Amino acid sequence: MSFDLVLFGGTGDLAWRKLMPALFQAFRHGTLPKDGRIIGVARDELSDEAYRALIRSRFEEVDLAKRPTPEEFDAFAQRLHFLRMDLSKPDDYQRLAATLQERAAEVVVMYLATAPNLFTVACEQLAAAGLNTPRTRLVLEKPLGVDLASNREINATAQRVLSEQQIFRIDHYLGKPSVQNLFALRFGNTLFEPLWRRENIANIQITIAEDLGVERRGAFYDATGALRDMVQNHALQLLCAIAMEPPINAQADAIRDEKLKVLRSLKPWTPQALGQHVVRGQYTGGVAEGEAARAYREEPGVRPDSTTETFVALRAEIASWRWAGVPFYIRTGKRLAAREAHIVVNFRPTPHAIFDAPAGAANKLVINLQPRDGLQLHLLAQGQVNRRNAQALAPVHLDLDFDRSFGSERVGAYERLLLDVIDGRLNLFVRSDEQEEAWRWVEPIMEHWARDTAGPRPYAAGTWGPSASSTMLARDGFSWSEEG
Repeated sequence: MSFDLVLFGGTGDLAWRKLMPALFQAFRHGTLPKDGRIIGVARDELSDEAYRALIRSRFEEVDLAKRPTPEEFDAFAQRLHFLRMDLSKPDDYQRLAATLQERAAEVVVMYLATAPNLFTVACEQLAAAGLNTPRTRLVLEKPLGVDLASNREINATAQRVLSEQQIFRIDHYLGKPSVQNLFALRFGNTLFEPLWRRENIANIQITIAEDLGVERRGAFYDATGALRDMVQNHALQLLCAIAMEPPINAQADAIRDEKLKVLRSLKPWTPQALGQHVVRGQYTGGVAEGEAARAYREEPGVRPDSTTETFVALRAEIASWRWAGVPFYIRTGKRLAAREAHIVVNFRPTPHAIFDAPAGAANKLVINLQPRDGLQLHLLAQGQVNRRNAQALAPVHLDLDFDRSFGSERVGAYERLLLDVIDGRLNLFVRSDEQEEAWRWVEPIMEHWARDTAGPRPYAAGTWGPSASSTMLARDGFSWSEEG
């Protein structure tokens, strides 16, 4: 298959930090179609050779295992080209059209790795230049808009120029092998399905924690915040994967139909719930990874008086027969105590205890997403004989490490998703109605914060966030699990 991948924002942070390494890995693995061209687009004045030299220098900053040898890069670089474009100028789209007509590839991917405020004008200009052909595929990076209205506007524009089957709204969490295993765990095995309901589950916790600050993304992050950057997309997609009903098949729309039902079943926010069940925080100075860490407001690109949240914790409920009354807790933030993402399914205790067990001990399933991928099943068993109390139990766990079992066969999230775009597979991409429902649910939180003059709660870098996050769970008689 021949393809042209046009990378708008081709000199930006996402391009060199994620997309180019992913494309190179596909090239290294032999899965990137051989007849392919990658065209970086930006306002810089660069020749093809200068662009290749820029990408080569950026590879020095990626993980060592993902860096090409000089010979590998020289071979990969033959795919790389550059075109100077200003996305607001129609004539530049005509030059792009002329470049693409040189070889008329079977698939043309337009990847908008740009600020969301450029999505609408880019879609309109692509259509005006006749670049919305049946062979065109459009990739839109998150966050898709800043609220429900802007999301609708972007989607409406995209759907005017292309069909829904040609639009790939990317959420890279869906491409992670660990998230794919989450679907496999639920729908490829019968072991947990009888237990996967309110009668057996006390609560479910979703944690996406980063130990780093905003790094060089201060200006972007200060205009976005943790709610838009993580909760509206990644966290809610994980919640859907955990809570959705089994789809009728593994086709894209069957999966997305079930995720949509979950989003539509989320209990709407009330003023009382917004006050008690949502916590926002912002990190102050502290110690992270054994070194002094500066406060968020001291980061480059961040306003000195910023009220942008770097931490969000919330309690959600799903109004359905399967999940009624089961709290779902979501927690995400920067400069936390560790870099890890996991889902903890806490099962209810036995209805009648005939053994002596440690206080608070119960069965739980820990689904590790990063930095390692695997499952831990926590049980109670009789270990060393206790002569004073033969009925005493102790916690044990079964640890399944998927990285160890499948590591050499696995591909990264962006590598998987880019190949899916080229091949036209939509299973791991988000549909427009999913996004609308997610924005509709989080928008009352944004509006509540806009009226709240107190601002985010401070928390020290290197901790697990504001104490109010733990208090929120304590009201229900629970606590956060720090196991990942």
